[in-house]
Amino acid sequence: MRQYPPKPEKAYFFGTCLVDMAYPKAGMAAIRLMQREGVRVIFPPEQSCCGQPAYNSGFPAEARQVAEKQMEIFDKPYPIVVPSGSCAGMMRHHYPKIFGNSPLRARAEAFSERVFEWSEFLVHVLDIQLEDRGAPMTVTWHSSCHAAREMGVIGDSKALIRKLKNVTLVELENEHQCCGFGGTFSVKQPEISEAMVEDKIEDIQQTGAAALLGGDCGCLMNITGAMAHRRIPITGHHLAEFIWERIHGD
Repeated sequence: MRQYPPKPEKAYFFGTCLVDMAYPKAGMAAIRLMQREGVRVIFPPEQSCCGQPAYNSGFPAEARQVAEKQMEIFDKPYPIVVPSGSCAGMMRHHYPKIFGNSPLRARAEAFSERVFEWSEFLVHVLDIQLEDRGAPMTVTWHSSCHAAREMGVIGDSKALIRKLKNVTLVELENEHQCCGFGGTFSVKQPEISEAMVEDKIEDIQQTGAAALLGGDCGCLMNITGAMAHRRIPITGHHLAEFIWERIHGD
């Protein structure tokens, strides 16, 4: 069982590549919800990728270079909050591994202990309370593989959804199944990836939900892109952006 610290005065925010390039509103919403709880959020502009694409593609030396740079940038003893189970999983569980027995191993282990997935941080560290000002609606939730199997934070994400009194969560029948994105997997194995996302879309449709929520932008980009291509009128939202809009009645 992970031990959680008291609410900090300051916390880092690791934005992730996809938040930066494709989902900036999700990143801003995640930051604002932390600020709402009295936390001063620090966003180092020098930050970059977490290194997972290189690591998963068989380039550990390049991944180490990226990881070392992030460790230099996020050097103060503040929590590092990540709006992605995938990137958080890389930074928390794999950073120590990629340094092996090098002198940087201890530094990587100390760094990894400060990494929190965003919903995990809001639930366990900030104990956030939410007032839902939106109209009644039904949503469903996609669990990304890393958030579920590495970070173990799906219960935290769903706990945040259930704090919204006018939102009904209908769970997917095959929630445990991957959406087929998998980073470079969708490029290297496009036919398999397409079949997997097709199964995911069918599962989403059978819930009758008006919106799909998720905590990883890669999965959302894959699923919502496929739904848009098929002209399926179900919107997709990162959980942070969805919550921010709900508590403001947007």
